[in-house]
Amino acid sequence: MVDSIQVNCDSLKLTDEQFFQLCQDNRDLRFERNSNGDIVIMPPTGGETSNKNSDITYQLYAWNRKTKLGITFDSSGGFKLPNGADRSPDASWIPLEKWENLTSEQRQKFLPLCPDFVIELRSPTDSLKTLRNKMKEYLENGTKLGWLINPKAKQVEVYRQGKEVEILDNPTTLSGEDVLPDFVLDLELIW
Repeated sequence: MVDSIQVNCDSLKLTDEQFFQLCQDNRDLRFERNSNGDIVIMPPTGGETSNKNSDITYQLYAWNRKTKLGITFDSSGGFKLPNGADRSPDASWIPLEKWENLTSEQRQKFLPLCPDFVIELRSPTDSLKTLRNKMKEYLENGTKLGWLINPKAKQVEVYRQGKEVEILDNPTTLSGEDVLPDFVLDLELIW
């Protein structure tokens, strides 16, 4: 199985605008760009992973719609991290204040910030090492809470600012802690 393809772009340095346009012109593919400017092409997920990701995104969206504390994003939402990488977590959230501080133009493109909360859902084609590196990158760029959900192993790795990674075996729920007050992710359909 193919995890993703990384293309070294030393000879072809795309501007942020060119990279954004590449993504817009190829909507059937998922692109990310690491902090070195290398483009990462990720294969689409299978139906099972897509369904699980939809459930995760729905639960986050429903909580946020009720609380009105911020803005949620699905796996198509792109972020320009402070280190220069362009990433698209499977689900993410930012506080309303961050959204309101963005210009209308900034909202139309990859958001120039790192989400406060991210979820990465491991699909059968994902490398655990690659996902762990992404989670560490999110933390280094400002994420306060992140969950790496591994359905096959029924494990969740919880990433928090300034703390060691916590590994949970077969949890039934996850708490949004103080980052997402009163948010509880039900993992019943994910396992």
